[in-house]
Amino acid sequence: MTPLARLVALPVRAYRLLLSPWVGHGCRYQPTCSAYALEALDRHGALKGSWLAARRVLCCNPWGGSGYDPVPGADPEHDRHCGR
Repeated sequence: MTPLARLVALPVRAYRLLLSPWVGHGCRYQPTCSAYALEALDRHGALKGSWLAARRVLCCNPWGGSGYDPVPGADPEHDRHCGR
């Protein structure tokens, strides 16, 4: 992970440590949004990883989607079927 991506990942890690136990485990997606954010930052760097994480969090609402949604490039089989 790049130094800038590590810096951007700090709030996500803080959320997982401090708030996640209180909020509960009701994520609509697999992997969870925080796990997705950390993997996106690790795979794609600070800019694109932040964009992917923000887009995922915005989709995590009652009118959004749900189910298996890996980070682009994490599951080549899924990417091939979804046209990514």
